[in-house]
Amino acid sequence: MRRSTEIIMAAGLALAILISNAGSLICDGMKLDELRGSVLRLHILANSDSELDQELKLKVRDELLRCGIFEAADGLAEAEEIAEDRLNDIADIAEAVLRENGCTDDVTAELADVDFDDRTYGDITMPSGRYKALRIKLGKAEGHNWWCVMYPPLCLPAVCESDNEEGTVTDDKTAEESFFDEKELDMLRKPRKYKVRFAIWDKIKSAVKEKDV
Repeated sequence: MRRSTEIIMAAGLALAILISNAGSLICDGMKLDELRGSVLRLHILANSDSELDQELKLKVRDELLRCGIFEAADGLAEAEEIAEDRLNDIADIAEAVLRENGCTDDVTAELADVDFDDRTYGDITMPSGRYKALRIKLGKAEGHNWWCVMYPPLCLPAVCESDNEEGTVTDDKTAEESFFDEKELDMLRKPRKYKVRFAIWDKIKSAVKEKDV
């Protein structure tokens, strides 16, 4: 009798743990989806991986960050609207940088849903997944890319115009803390803590979508 009681208690405890973990997984997964849908990312693709093309990519980056296109945006929807309305202006800004540096490559700008791998910038890591992005393609767009979060404005432009190393752009911690809540900041700053459960969440969603098709 005592043995049966112990088994029942152990099974109940295991079930409680499973339910608790499932609830935590669902809450974290929903928060992940919320995070993915709350930012506008900047994605710049260089013409090639040549030293010159990579340098031009970073010059375009600096100019786009300096121009403050999204400073007046009050929310993601407005930032996306501004991006959509000013795609030609954005492309012109990037093209002007290329022309000033003797490059005749074409430039295209688009607002697109883009699949990203995990990307670390400063002390935050944006989880992998599909995000809305302002994507700038320079020339053939076959070189290494550069990314950041355009809205909220987490990237501060280079302090020194002559220094085009990627490290010259810093993350704005004030913007991070004012835009993201405590849970989101934990997710962004401690990616290893959530990596497995995020992967499980995405597999569950993918399986559900395939079932519904």
